[in-house]
Amino acid sequence: MVGLRGGCIVDLVVVDMSERTGTWDLADGEELAPGRFAIRRLGVSNVHEVYVAWDEGLLGLVAAKVLRRDRLDDSEASKALAHEAALLGSLQHPSLPRCFDACLDAERPHLALELIEGPRVSTVIRRQRNLAVEQVIPLALQICSVLHYIAGQGLVHLDIKPKNVIMAPPPRVIDLSIARTIADARRTHGPIGTDPYMAPEQCGDGGAERIGPPTDIWGLGVTLYESLVGRRPFPAGEPDEGLDRRFPQLRMEPDALPTDVPAMLVSVIDGALQRRPEDRPTAAEIVDMLDPLSEMTPPKLLLGRVRVTAWRTPRAH
Repeated sequence: MVGLRGGCIVDLVVVDMSERTGTWDLADGEELAPGRFAIRRLGVSNVHEVYVAWDEGLLGLVAAKVLRRDRLDDSEASKALAHEAALLGSLQHPSLPRCFDACLDAERPHLALELIEGPRVSTVIRRQRNLAVEQVIPLALQICSVLHYIAGQGLVHLDIKPKNVIMAPPPRVIDLSIARTIADARRTHGPIGTDPYMAPEQCGDGGAERIGPPTDIWGLGVTLYESLVGRRPFPAGEPDEGLDRRFPQLRMEPDALPTDVPAMLVSVIDGALQRRPEDRPTAAEIVDMLDPLSEMTPPKLLLGRVRVTAWRTPRAH
């Protein structure tokens, strides 16, 4: 299920009672902070709840990302919320959400974020199995625009995946809760990120010193592959086993893409999924690789025997 006409910054998820234990379960009109009132819950995770909220100061709706009640004593969760607020406050990009306020010492610690309409890419994949090529190309360009920008700020996102991309005009990259400076990322110990989308250097095999902008390019590659095919390029890992079993990307090559995917997109994804970070293209190089496809006008984009309509998007810079 998706809330608010197709979704917002997170999708509405159905949870069982065990997952809801420790949540706020705010009713319509309950106050989050002075002048800010919950309207409805959009989603819940094991750390946060997200509500559509009315903000009297803005005279508008926001997405309130609230630390769950059972996480109030979790110092790491509190630090992550403060960290995300600080990052969003320092970054300005059309494809990153804005943070209007951070109430970190409130009874219900939360961020007031821009409310973004549109389903997550993961929801689109779940509903229709995959995205059309003419959707994937502008999506890739916008994600590259964000990755190029944050790399220029000396940051890495570390969690690029379909669940963290909103199909909005323009598409948005969300959830900077584990984003950090490249220097800080290289000091991490153990895996960091979401297992199926993690680059080899994120997997805790002693390669953290190689984390950098190419790490996010790997996440982009997995995201584009899954968007086109409806499944990920590597089989599911076994979380309770050793690193090689938990992370198939450490020992396996990605499955080949279908033959009807345009060659330029194949080159982009193959390049993004190179095991060595230095062998992956930069975000700017990917934009240049995809530029010929983005410039095509209908009906020049031909996929196998099926002619499709391509819609143009402003080139990412």
